[in-house]
Amino acid sequence: MKQEFEFILNGEICDAYIEPWHSLLDLLREQFALTGAKSACQSMTCGACTVLVDGKAVRSCSILAPQVEGRHVVTIEGLGGEDGLDPLQQAFIDHFAVQCGFCTPGMILTAKALLDENPNPTEEEVRMHLTGNLCRCTGYVKIVEAILAARKKD
Repeated sequence: MKQEFEFILNGEICDAYIEPWHSLLDLLREQFALTGAKSACQSMTCGACTVLVDGKAVRSCSILAPQVEGRHVVTIEGLGGEDGLDPLQQAFIDHFAVQCGFCTPGMILTAKALLDENPNPTEEEVRMHLTGNLCRCTGYVKIVEAILAARKKD
């Protein structure tokens, strides 16, 4: 039996209507056509499906859709604004931290949660915070450089 609930998605109040056992990832991709969060491992190990829920980085494959009722959800599509990209997104471009792009949305949202909580993390703190996000294309050097550069822009 489908469940109806309301939540705030990328700053807009949205109504959702979905089976209660579906994940937030399913809801975002299927009902709202937001494909930035990727379906990869379905076991919370890769971070490709990361979104922000009330400002915290969450693996959207691991949370049931109805659990976001009344909460704020931000996807990569909701970052930035009328003025352009979020400084973190721009830093990823400027520092060539994007290769294939599959992991990039999850990396950026994980970093966003870190920088919102700790605006001036050390390199070690950045690396530790990214341990749940896998990138198969790079050695993380450019990603870490981008995040460290973005902290100075805030």
